[in-house]
Amino acid sequence: MLNRLLDSVWGQASSLLVAPIRRRRWVDLLVLAAFAGLTYALVFAGRQWTAAQVPEVTIDLSLHSLPKYAFLTLVRAGFAFAISLSFALVVAYWAAKDPLAERVLIPLLDILQSIPLLAFMPAVLITMMGLFPHSNLGLELSAAILIFTSQAWNMAFSFYQSLKTVPKELEETSRLFAFTWWERLKWVELPFATPALVWNSMVSVANGWFFLMVSEIFTLGNRSFRLQGLGSFVAVAAEEGNVRAQIYGIATMLLLVVLLDQLVWKPVVAWSQRFLVDEAAEVDRHSSWILQFLRKSRLWRWLEHRRQMRLLSARPKAPVILEKTRAKFRHPGRLASWFAVGALVGLLLALSSGTIALVRLLMQVPLHEYGHLMEAGAASLGRVLLSTLLATVWTVPVGLAIGLNPRLSKQLQPLVQMVASFPATILFPTMIVALAAMGITLNYTSILLMLLGTQWYMLFNIIAGAQAIPMDLREAADAYHFSLWQRLKTLYLPAIFPYLVTGWVTATGGAWNASIVSEFFKMKGNTIVAFGLGSKVALAADNDQKPMLAASAILMALLVVLFNRLVWAPLYRLAEDRYSLER
Repeated sequence: MLNRLLDSVWGQASSLLVAPIRRRRWVDLLVLAAFAGLTYALVFAGRQWTAAQVPEVTIDLSLHSLPKYAFLTLVRAGFAFAISLSFALVVAYWAAKDPLAERVLIPLLDILQSIPLLAFMPAVLITMMGLFPHSNLGLELSAAILIFTSQAWNMAFSFYQSLKTVPKELEETSRLFAFTWWERLKWVELPFATPALVWNSMVSVANGWFFLMVSEIFTLGNRSFRLQGLGSFVAVAAEEGNVRAQIYGIATMLLLVVLLDQLVWKPVVAWSQRFLVDEAAEVDRHSSWILQFLRKSRLWRWLEHRRQMRLLSARPKAPVILEKTRAKFRHPGRLASWFAVGALVGLLLALSSGTIALVRLLMQVPLHEYGHLMEAGAASLGRVLLSTLLATVWTVPVGLAIGLNPRLSKQLQPLVQMVASFPATILFPTMIVALAAMGITLNYTSILLMLLGTQWYMLFNIIAGAQAIPMDLREAADAYHFSLWQRLKTLYLPAIFPYLVTGWVTATGGAWNASIVSEFFKMKGNTIVAFGLGSKVALAADNDQKPMLAASAILMALLVVLFNRLVWAPLYRLAEDRYSLER
């Protein structure tokens, strides 16, 4: 089947190449050229991944090396997103359809999204290097796994929530047509979940850029691991004090973010709107110039026609109500059930084995060191909360202004999305050097660096909360001539409070991750350290002290989880019980 499709595509393509250039035919030639260029680029990236590993990779700081580095970074991020999306679809579907798996996987995902997994990068790196000791594949997979940990949990929860909230009329339709489980997933659940999954994918990818520089250049003991890419380019430029190269790298990263927004996210968002269920809601329809461009291509229209014909032939022909088929579309089958149970048991055994190995490492740390780690944890916690407070101060008024004004939202929200996608870590070296020249130590600079990694989580949630305020409540405030303070006190702040709590949770998680890269910095052979738990993790990794690394990482994880349970969970309940607009 694949060979027939490729032969057909080649037939269409060859007819375009040998025919004289006519109106709009240049569009087809551009599409073919883009496809050929992408194929060659992926082959080039594959050779880089499987190339022999060299002891020390030299990063070229010249301008002509930037396109190559930008592409390698993009491939790395794309691969990480692919495995994140695959993981999210499989695990979320498994949890939504299997009650036993749901009781294990959902709490596990909740804990994993709360843990700063950047602290466990050394363990991942050592494992991958052991599996692939002679090629770059181990380093590439380590970078992809690190980016994966910043994307997968959010996407998995999004798809899980969509599967749990499929409208009843769609459920009844699937029963009416006696869908199998695969037909239900294909025709009902995936289309319904697509808009939310696309939005959360954008947020997850933006979060993944945060780990760009950390994933491409890493020090473990006396060994330095580098991958060619934009992150390593800017890191090396900062380490050598090459200001011009830093500017070139930052400008290239900004250009890459803009191109991704125009060539990928805008077309995907415009395409996903066809799956919106609530037609009564007022939605600003997005358009994409790249989709309009592709629709002019004869080759694109031919492929779209083939896809539609295949979908029409696969559609059920008549409604049938059969009681026997209900179990069929609810469960994939007995073999799949046994496989799921086996996978769940294997997961629990792996977690148990990992826990035992971790306990053995923790027993090697002297007791008095735990006291120092607790003091460092308190210092980092103070910075995390202060950065979150600073983010709240400016994001609440700005988010309300954008969310309550449709015209302003349409103009600024795409710009905010692009700015938020820019990896803040790529600015860290420049900011640290500049503030150090002003006499500001890393103890205070790290707070500002954490702020750069947390503020967008809050801004997006506040904008969403402001846009969700019912129009009748806003009109009532107008009718009673509420002052600005009265609106804030009685309407705006209570209405956005649930979204604000969500923003606080995600922002503090981002700040804890940022603490590892903002409290420890190397430049021109000098090491700058701020007292905190993040720097303890970084120092332990830099000196290859595995027991201390495990102890500091576990303590950080415990602080995050305990804070979530003791502070954020009660605030979530308060938001649901007192400030939810649906009650």
